[in-house]
Amino acid sequence: MKQVFILLEKSLLGAPIQFKWQKAQGNYIAVTGADHAVKIFDRHGLKKNEISLQGPCVAMDWDVDGDTLAIIAEKSTCIYLWDGNTNKTSQLDSGMRDQMSFLLWSKVGALLAIGTVKGNLFIYNHQTSRKIPILGKHTKRITCGCWSSENLLALGSEDKIITVSNQEGDTIKQVLLKTELSDMQFSMMRSENRAITTENTISVVVGKKNLFLFNVNCPENSIDLGFQQHYGNVVCYHWFGDGYIMIGFSHGYVVVISTHFQEIGQETFQIRDHKDNLTNIAISQSLNKAASCGDSCIKIHDLSELKEMYAIINLDDENKGLGCMSWTDDGQLLAVATQRGSLHVFLTKLPVLGDTFSTRIAYLTSLLEVTVTNPVEGELPVTVSVEVEPTFIAVGLFHLAVGMNNRAWFYALGDTGVKKLKDMEYLGTVVSMSLNSDYAAVLFEGKVQLHMIESEILDGQEERETRLFPATVDEYRILCHTLTGDFLIYGTDAGVIHYFYIEDWQHVNEYRHTVSVRRIFPDPNGTRLAFIDDKSSGFLYCPVIDTVYEIPNFPPTIKCILWENWSMDKGVFVAYDDDKAYTYVFHKDTIEGSKVILAGGTKVPFSHKPLLLYNGELTCQTQSGKINNIFLSTHGFLNNCTDSKSSELRHILMQTLMLKRSILSFAGFSEAWEVCKLLNETSAWNELGSACLHHMEVEFATRVYRTIRNVGMVMSLEQIKGIEDHNLLAGHLAMFTNDFNLAQDLYLASSCPAAALEMRRDLQHWDSALQLAKCLAPDQISFLSKEYAIQLEFTGDYVNALAHYEKGITGNNKYQEHDEACQAGVAQMSIRMGDIRRGVNQAIKHPSRLLKKDCGAILESMKQFSEAAQLYEKGQYYDKAASVYIRCKNWAKVGELLPHVSSPKVHLQYAKSKEADGRYKEAVVAYKNAKQWDNVIRIYLDHLGNPEKAVSVVRETQSLEGAKMVARFFLQLGDYGSAIQFLVMSKCNNEAFTLAQQHNQMELYADIIGSEDTTNEDYQSIALYFEGEKKHFSAGKFFLLCGQYARVGQANDESLTNQLIDHLMGESDGMPKDAKYLFRLYMALKQYREAAQTAIIIAREEQSAGNYRNAHDVLFSMYAELRNQKIKIPSEMATNLMILHSYILVKIHVKRGDHLKGARMLIRVSNNISKFPSHIVPILTSTVIECHRAGLKNSAFSFAAMLMRPEYRNKIDIKYRKKIEAMVRRPDTSETEETTTPCPFCEFLLPECELLCPGCKNNLPYCIVTGRHMIKDDWTVCPYCDFPALYSEMRIMLHTEGTCPMCSETLDTAHIKKIADCTLYLKPEAGDH
Repeated sequence: MKQVFILLEKSLLGAPIQFKWQKAQGNYIAVTGADHAVKIFDRHGLKKNEISLQGPCVAMDWDVDGDTLAIIAEKSTCIYLWDGNTNKTSQLDSGMRDQMSFLLWSKVGALLAIGTVKGNLFIYNHQTSRKIPILGKHTKRITCGCWSSENLLALGSEDKIITVSNQEGDTIKQVLLKTELSDMQFSMMRSENRAITTENTISVVVGKKNLFLFNVNCPENSIDLGFQQHYGNVVCYHWFGDGYIMIGFSHGYVVVISTHFQEIGQETFQIRDHKDNLTNIAISQSLNKAASCGDSCIKIHDLSELKEMYAIINLDDENKGLGCMSWTDDGQLLAVATQRGSLHVFLTKLPVLGDTFSTRIAYLTSLLEVTVTNPVEGELPVTVSVEVEPTFIAVGLFHLAVGMNNRAWFYALGDTGVKKLKDMEYLGTVVSMSLNSDYAAVLFEGKVQLHMIESEILDGQEERETRLFPATVDEYRILCHTLTGDFLIYGTDAGVIHYFYIEDWQHVNEYRHTVSVRRIFPDPNGTRLAFIDDKSSGFLYCPVIDTVYEIPNFPPTIKCILWENWSMDKGVFVAYDDDKAYTYVFHKDTIEGSKVILAGGTKVPFSHKPLLLYNGELTCQTQSGKINNIFLSTHGFLNNCTDSKSSELRHILMQTLMLKRSILSFAGFSEAWEVCKLLNETSAWNELGSACLHHMEVEFATRVYRTIRNVGMVMSLEQIKGIEDHNLLAGHLAMFTNDFNLAQDLYLASSCPAAALEMRRDLQHWDSALQLAKCLAPDQISFLSKEYAIQLEFTGDYVNALAHYEKGITGNNKYQEHDEACQAGVAQMSIRMGDIRRGVNQAIKHPSRLLKKDCGAILESMKQFSEAAQLYEKGQYYDKAASVYIRCKNWAKVGELLPHVSSPKVHLQYAKSKEADGRYKEAVVAYKNAKQWDNVIRIYLDHLGNPEKAVSVVRETQSLEGAKMVARFFLQLGDYGSAIQFLVMSKCNNEAFTLAQQHNQMELYADIIGSEDTTNEDYQSIALYFEGEKKHFSAGKFFLLCGQYARVGQANDESLTNQLIDHLMGESDGMPKDAKYLFRLYMALKQYREAAQTAIIIAREEQSAGNYRNAHDVLFSMYAELRNQKIKIPSEMATNLMILHSYILVKIHVKRGDHLKGARMLIRVSNNISKFPSHIVPILTSTVIECHRAGLKNSAFSFAAMLMRPEYRNKIDIKYRKKIEAMVRRPDTSETEETTTPCPFCEFLLPECELLCPGCKNNLPYCIVTGRHMIKDDWTVCPYCDFPALYSEMRIMLHTEGTCPMCSETLDTAHIKKIADCTLYLKPEAGDH
């Protein structure tokens, strides 16, 4: 709070002091101390008058209008009256002989009440000079009192009685209380009846502890309110708001209580504002503030939010404490007296006066001080002291003007300082003033005077110095005006906005509105003008094109409009009222034309007046004489968006799109582009693209859609980029945004209206297309009708579809195909509408087969089978025709069509009908055509007695059911051999076996079943039968076939055994059987050497076929079996298993990323590449790649050179061919030397992958994990297959693999044990591992 002035104790001559602010106006303050005088000061601290008294001042008060100050003093029976208008003092003789103790003016009239120390009352009517003395009103000194708004006078006295009197002094009511009274006030206490609005309650402090509420209308409802002891004494109180009382207590507490009926006496707020003591409280209803003083400070609260401290004023020099405190009625000034006898006056509310020109602001910072600043350009504030409290302020490029009433003072704002130029008087009270660089325009009494601020008139230019508008009296009244750099613009009560061009000194433009124009607000360039009319509606006027746009959602409470001064946001403006600022944007070029949109609203803090808008920042003036900046909620993107959440970024994107923000010299939406980059969402880019289309930013839209790879939109935009016709371009863009109605309107207004028809046709909006075609292209109606008819047919509207098909027929041979399509539509729609004859005739005449099929299908669905079949037949759809003829039992027609029918279903139906008629030969032919072989066989056997034909059909078709029928037929004839044969053919092996057993036909059954795909159970049954018949050879043969090899050798017949071996090897029939059977036979005969050789042959076959895993598993399983039989493993088998296992290990090593081990195994495999004939080139290629990766460059070169042989070269994968060729052309023979480890037999150091020891010539056991030779001190074995492995490597492998590489059994580290003594595994007889 700013201190306006201070009156020290020297000027007041001691304490205690009293003061009273002038009511209503607040221009004067009357102050008195202990010096028998009342001094009157103006609001700036200048002494206006001094009134000498006969004694110390007892009381003083201003009348309701603030015109007259009444004073009473000790030792005087006169009343002093000072007139504020004339500055004269008069004395009024009361006629009372006793000392006066109380004085108070009425709230509503010119009545003055004076009380005396003996309890007498004197009422004086200042207007009529009537005096009414009332003796004996009280028996003792009158100490307090108050007037009501109905002119009832309540008085309190030392006799502890409250009296209520009318304005004549007659006592109406009175009440006796127990203790002394003080601080009496009239107010209104809320009751259940909210309609009561009169002041019905007298409040008075009783005994400094309680607050007594006396209801004048219902004395029995009076209330005595007590308070907590620790609050202290009641110092003072004030009513405020809707029936609330704020009370100040001596111990520093401030309490608010309610007098509402439901909560009377309840504390709604309590705070201890001061620690030691509180001396006074004051409330300003106009400011909505409350103040308390004590402890050398003043604390101010907002009545709407009491918990928050609004301001604190510290008076540290006042160590004796503070006294009484009071606000002016308008809340501008707060005065507080101190205990030492000084008076401080603070400015708490300033008139909110301010003006702007471009980005320069002038605003009132004190009662006699104006500050000029330019916050945008960073100029230092300039303070201008003015001579009067201004009621208006205007600022221009170089000048400042302030004034009141009809007078204005002009100041020049130069680089060297502020210089007062002149003051001017006008012909009426100034309503508003506006300045530019040279001129001032002043509005008064419906006229505007335009004059130069500094006269520098050249010869012949006197008429340009000043001009009055309007030129003739009573032509019109000017209601508003403003001045831009080039124009004087004013609005009149007739609704006309005039543009006066100062350069040419003449009117250049006018716009006539329907009602009066109340306020006008041009943009910084004057090319756009926002105005508010007499109906509180807002409009935007563009004088260049003489067009007006209504501002949407324009609140009627709007007070003013500010335009954005940032050069890149020219179309943005803000309209504000007391609570909110609404952001609007004028979009000049959109596909919908120019328009104004509401972008959003921002809450304006209490008592803030916006003065300037720059880049989304609103500079506001406050009541305290300061400026405060607030950001518009619509400009949230101005903050750093990098750390914003996705939801916040989407909101920011919407703001930037509405405002069409741009950065520096880039095109619109640049800020939206940056937001989209942060969001990185397709939906955000699409929103930006749609906005670009809406605002006709084709180049920018192309850039956006290219970013999200929307090829179709980019190509479409590229095609329309060069169009100069605004409406045609806008139409295309509207179509791209799916606003087809707008696109049509724009196309029709363009130079190419046919584009509207083309669009509607492409969209299949046939109704609209037909309407457009009537005007734009009548020759297209037929073609559009056909397309529309197709759509109507699809939706089931057959009536309209038929009508449009008929309209579509042109009758022009040039469009024969089109007419045929329409005629086809007429035929189909006629049938659907029930006009079957017309439709069928049309279809028969029509050349299209497909139409006949479609119409036939429609008729078939309508159960018109005869007509449907007729159309099918005409269309040569014989299957469909025959099927429909069958449904209507027209067998004659079916028979005619059969040669053309291919559908088995039709033939089957015909065959069944012929069979039912007993015409079996025709039925057989039909069944054959229907591929119903079982029925053919059945009729041959049952009806035609031709088993030869039936057998022939069975043999041809292999029909199981047919074979059963034939078997039953032969069984009835007693031909058991044929019956067995056909039972086996029908998979009835059990019945065939039983039949063969019963009739001693087992050899025949065995021969028949041997040629079929038969199960082991069947072979076993035959073998058991022959065994029972002592036919060992036959039994052995079938035991062999069912896999029971041990029983084969039970015959102990060498010739029989040799015969069986010859059979398995194919000597007897030239067809070798599966070698596995031969291996099992050798094992059963204990011919182990031959068994091992057979196993090697089996593995070799698998290996040659490329089935390396199968070959590995065969060798391993036979290896394990031989070892279990304690048979020495042939070295060839062990070698082959080792090579195949090395190949298997390659995949494991490469998968684990161990390329060196993989390369070593591949070298071993490649050195035996002849054992892998199916994959020579892929294996060699892999060897080259892995060796190269593992650093074995020389090995890689060797195998790469092998791949370059002519038989391999063309088979190399194209991906690796060039790389391998490069290796051969530029050989690198460097090689990582292989690590050596000791031989487990003789400790000779040899390469770790070498399996033949040069020292002891032993074949070394190899690790099944790595393929390296074993080491004594790192030995373990697989618990399942007993193959050795390096213990350390096995544990590493089991971290990634869960199975044994050799036997594929599941393993984990718990199964693996380290073997300390591996001697057992190194015995020569066990060394075959």
